[in-house]
Amino acid sequence: MKQTVNAVKKVAVVLGVLVLLGVVMLSGCSKTEALKIGATEVPHAQILEFAQPLLEKEGVQIEIVVFSDYVQPNLQLADKQLDANFFQHIPYLENMVEERGLDLAWVAKIHIEPLGIYSEKLSSLDQLPDGAKVGIPNDATNGGRALMLLEKAGLITLKQGTDVLATVFDIEDNPKNLQFEELDAAMLPRVLPDLDIAVINGNFALQAGLSPTKDALFLEGGDSPYANVIAVRTEDKDNEAIQKLVKVLTGPEVKQFIEDSYEGGVIPAF
Repeated sequence: MKQTVNAVKKVAVVLGVLVLLGVVMLSGCSKTEALKIGATEVPHAQILEFAQPLLEKEGVQIEIVVFSDYVQPNLQLADKQLDANFFQHIPYLENMVEERGLDLAWVAKIHIEPLGIYSEKLSSLDQLPDGAKVGIPNDATNGGRALMLLEKAGLITLKQGTDVLATVFDIEDNPKNLQFEELDAAMLPRVLPDLDIAVINGNFALQAGLSPTKDALFLEGGDSPYANVIAVRTEDKDNEAIQKLVKVLTGPEVKQFIEDSYEGGVIPAF
């Protein structure tokens, strides 16, 4: 009888341990959260890849979906195909939210990609001929940003009071009679040989093997207001996994990675 009681006790202890292990395992599983994040390849996806092990320590698993355009990441985020995206600056997001009626918001500034003027034909803007062909992005905010950079470089003058939504129709003075070609931002590096100069976004310049600090004839300053951000659906701004993502992407490890990897072509914004 005594042996039977002891055996029952042992079984009870084993069962208790198994139950406890099960609770611990389930508890651990419940703490792991998953985020599907849309990003353009350089530098956004690269930064996210670097951050993956740091996020895993915070209990967040991420799936990175790489895009080559500036439209689908916001549409898919709004459509709940993504949990967040990382590819755009604030003026672009705000403009698309207004134009498309999207309920999106940004939650953290991560970095700045200086816009630059590039050429395969010229080594200086002083060599720019009359009637030169100039490529600029065809989306509203980056097109206006490009025109403002060309003005800063002394090539054109925009109408007084012009802002980021400037278009070629806002050019007041064009002394070299520059001919503007408005193209998809991702295409500009590929058609650069056919243009005299092109204003190219930092991420697409890097992706094409261009060094903003070495190859640009004129480069946007580090005081640019065009910080690239993490965007989410407005309802998810306070989501715990999103806040962990923000914590990691604005942490010292990511800052060091950006500074070490892009030679000034990408600048931390935090």
